[in-house]
Amino acid sequence: MDITIHSSFLPHADPDASVAFYRDALGFEVRSDVEFEGMRWVTVGPVGQPGTSIVLEPPAADPGITDDERELIVEMMAKGTYAGILLATDDLDAVFARLREADAEIVQAPADQGWGVRDCAVRDPAGNMIRIQEAR
Repeated sequence: MDITIHSSFLPHADPDASVAFYRDALGFEVRSDVEFEGMRWVTVGPVGQPGTSIVLEPPAADPGITDDERELIVEMMAKGTYAGILLATDDLDAVFARLREADAEIVQAPADQGWGVRDCAVRDPAGNMIRIQEAR
């Protein structure tokens, strides 16, 4: 069986700020930018990896979600507890320096973890936790 991860979804609070973060700070390319009924879905992904994408979506765009649930999602996003993603790189220090230069919200500088990885953590403009580990 051959299964790959094609897309993962992360919410955005401001699509322009999210695009700037993923494009300019992380170096991803914008693959699509779709508007529908005043909302935007933006697909980004690493250059050279066309089969792997992140879809930045309006939080709780599902019409079945209540106003109370929408409010809870927005609160969780603000605290950085709603969504996140784990990325990997061959040069963690260079990526971290680029993120620092882009004024990304730093959660943790590169560090060796007790479970055997070296990683760092930042939050994107929507509050999503982005952990980046060094590929070994």
